[in-house]
Amino acid sequence: MTKHLKNILALMVLLSVGLSAASAQSGTYYTVQDFEFWSAVELKYKIDKKWSLTLAEQLRLRDDASNVDIYFTELGLNYNIDKHFGLGLNGRFIRDNDDVGKVQGYENHFRWNIDGRYKHKIDRFDLKYRLRFQSKNELGLAASQTEPASNTVRFKFGTDYNFKSWKLDPEFSTEIFKGMDSDDPLDKIRFTLGTTYQTKSYGDFGAFFRLEKELKSSYPKTTNIVGFKYRYTLKRKKNDK
Repeated sequence: MTKHLKNILALMVLLSVGLSAASAQSGTYYTVQDFEFWSAVELKYKIDKKWSLTLAEQLRLRDDASNVDIYFTELGLNYNIDKHFGLGLNGRFIRDNDDVGKVQGYENHFRWNIDGRYKHKIDRFDLKYRLRFQSKNELGLAASQTEPASNTVRFKFGTDYNFKSWKLDPEFSTEIFKGMDSDDPLDKIRFTLGTTYQTKSYGDFGAFFRLEKELKSSYPKTTNIVGFKYRYTLKRKKNDK
């Protein structure tokens, strides 16, 4: 077990160093670094084997976790086509802390996304793939100030390894972002290493470390993120109508 965890951690370090070195090689790029803290609480309601609803609250802190970046409420609907394929639809109401420019304060945004998911097993590995289209726009603007929605396509690949008699199985994922209005090949990439501790009565507790790297900016930003999440799942009783 220890050997596997060391290999995963070593991979994360190498990826981090490689991305930083790639930025340092070009004299025209200046890497901006930040540390963020993300926290999330989620309630999941399983209607049956195929349908489920989720309600989540999340807070994200930036500037070395000293200032609020955003906080949001998200409602989701998920449908499992079979044991491999699934679909998801989410709506997110966002409060965005804008502290740059002449007009500052919290802005209201709305984002929706639709997902296509596929998962399968290879030995003790769970392999998961997700393709997401998302659209985001600012609310409450006058007609003359309204801008087109920001549309993004995201692809995520994740895996976790099921150790025998061990509840803190490691989870690793990487995700790429492509803006629909961007001429750049990719806008951003994420690497995440985490784990989840599941309990029968009190829900699931998760923690992760995430490395996020901007790719399209002249001054690409590298962000180190530590996050904690909690999920409680309710199941519909068979006699519920």
